[in-house]
Amino acid sequence: MSGTLRMATSADAPAVQRIYAPYVEETPITFETTVPAVETLASKLSETLRRDPWLVYEHDDGVVGYAYAGPLRERDAYRWAVELSVYVDSSARRQGVGYALYDALLALLTAQGYASAYGGVTLPNPASVALHERCGFEHVGTFPDVGYKHDDWHDVGWWRRRLTASAAPDPPRPIDTLDDAVLREALAG
Repeated sequence: MSGTLRMATSADAPAVQRIYAPYVEETPITFETTVPAVETLASKLSETLRRDPWLVYEHDDGVVGYAYAGPLRERDAYRWAVELSVYVDSSARRQGVGYALYDALLALLTAQGYASAYGGVTLPNPASVALHERCGFEHVGTFPDVGYKHDDWHDVGWWRRRLTASAAPDPPRPIDTLDDAVLREALAG
């Protein structure tokens, strides 16, 4: 699917909600059980973009996918690790949108100086497993029966991709400190 990648803005919150709602309501892919309000998503977008990338994929009909990174855990020693999320509208699945979003997101996270990216996948989910492995992630473990949704227990597998390695790393840089050329290159694919 041909389209355009760009950094998200809080104005994308309605599109994010439209894409995310079926995942919340119909699947265990996310453990949220209530669709967040547009205002909540707009706030989450703004908060995320203070530090990390949140990308959207636009096609003729508007935003059809998004991906973002956030802290894996809040304690200071975890600051070199991020957790990624990607969601694609049902009309755009299996057309390369998820891969394009992750490819650009991983390039930006590497430029920021993150050491590792992690993806949690509710199992079974062969499409998400395939995406992570295509993007160079390796399975590092599974939490059995960690989430209860839709009257059933669900396992979550964890995938990791090494981004950078350094014996004494500098703290990752906020997304807004990256050079415009780095942003353009990552978003161009």
